[in-house]
Amino acid sequence: MTKQATNKVFHAIVHGRVQGVSFRYHTRAEARTLGLNGWVRNLPDGTVEVLAQGDDRDLRELLRWLKNGPPSSRVDTIDIDWRDPTESSEPFKIIY
Repeated sequence: MTKQATNKVFHAIVHGRVQGVSFRYHTRAEARTLGLNGWVRNLPDGTVEVLAQGDDRDLRELLRWLKNGPPSSRVDTIDIDWRDPTESSEPFKIIY
């Protein structure tokens, strides 16, 4: 018996040295590799905001990646809020 995929959403705020280090670019690449939908953007306070939707297993893999980020970044903490899925099915993108 195969396990059915579970569609979920998380909203995260990533704190640390996460701007000016290609964090958004690398997050988008990782999310697309995992087949996730959503977006990533810089916030004025120096944090990065991520909204990701997809299979629970793939979302947890993105969260594991976010805890480290790209090589030149430093992630201190991540605030995570799990949400109900939406109907949106846009490919993962950077919002400016």
